[in-house]
Amino acid sequence: MVASIEASIADGSLKKDDQLPSLNVIKDRFSVSRDTVLTAFNELKNRGILNSVVGKGYYVASENIVIQQKIFVLFDELNSFKEDLYNAFLEQLSSNIQVEIYFHHFNIQTFNNLILNNVGNYSYYVIMPANLENAHKAVSSLPADKVYILDQTNEQFVQYPAIYQNFQKNVYEGLLSGLPLIKKYRKLVLMFEENNQPVGILKGFIAFCNDYELSYIILPSLKECIPRKGEVYVILDDKNLIRIIKKIEEQSLEIAEDVGIISYNDTLLKEVVADGITTISTDFSFMGTKLATMILENSRQQIENPSKLIIRKSV
Repeated sequence: MVASIEASIADGSLKKDDQLPSLNVIKDRFSVSRDTVLTAFNELKNRGILNSVVGKGYYVASENIVIQQKIFVLFDELNSFKEDLYNAFLEQLSSNIQVEIYFHHFNIQTFNNLILNNVGNYSYYVIMPANLENAHKAVSSLPADKVYILDQTNEQFVQYPAIYQNFQKNVYEGLLSGLPLIKKYRKLVLMFEENNQPVGILKGFIAFCNDYELSYIILPSLKECIPRKGEVYVILDDKNLIRIIKKIEEQSLEIAEDVGIISYNDTLLKEVVADGITTISTDFSFMGTKLATMILENSRQQIENPSKLIIRKSV
C-alpha cells in the first residue's frame, strides 16, 4: 500500500496537494482491510508525505518520498550550547530523516499548542519540557512509544525514554569539586530565575552551602546587585554572566582576585571571556549524539548525561 502510493508520486500520477481516494475506495480497490489502509496512510503522514483534513480526507503534502522518518523536536529556547546539542543530533542521523524544530520559550500555552497541533504528524517526538507545570498532559496525547524526553525530566515522565541532566546532583558535585577555591570567598551568590531555570539547581546549591556551612544568598535579578569583595557568583545564563562581569568592572574589582564567577553550561566563548570562566557543564554534544542513537536503535532507556566542573581563572 505504502509502496503503491510512493510509486504514484514518483511517476507523477499523484502531485502535491492532490487528494487521495477515500479509505473505503482504496480498501475495495486493493481488497484489504480498512485498518491496513489507515496504517499505510498514517505511516506516510508521519513521514510528511501525506496530510489529513478533518471531514475531507488525505492529501499529498510532499513529493519527497526519500524521507523515511520525520522527527518533531521541541526545545525551550535556542542558545549556543543547545545549538551544539541540536547539531550533534542532526549529524548522527541519516539524510533520509527529516527534523523539524520548534520552541516554546517556557510558555505552557505555546507548548501545549505545538504538541496538540502535531499529533500524528511525525515518526518521533523529542520534547524538552523544562519546568513547565502539567506539561505531561499534552505529552500524553502523543503515542507513548514515539516520545523521547530531553534535558529535564520528573516523575510525570517516568514512562518515557529520556536523556537528561540531574541538576541537583550536578550542581552539588560541581561545587564540591571546587570547594578549596570556593572557601577563599566569604559568600556564595546564586542568580536564580524561578520561571526559567531547573529547581534542581536551587536545591543542589542550598544543600551544598548548608552541608559545608557556607554563607549564601539567592538573587532573582542582578538589577540592584552591587558586587563586593569576597563574593563568588554562580550565574546560570549568558546574559547575566555579561552583566555581572560589567558590574564587577564598574566597582573596580578584579575577577578571581576580589570576586569569583562560576557559570553554568560551557561554551567556546567562556574559554576566552575574562581570561576564562569556570563552568559546571554537561556534555551537550554527547547528549545530542546519544539521543539520535536512542531513536535509531529504538532504545527505551533513561540516561543521566554526565556533568563536571571545568576550572578556569574566574575563581
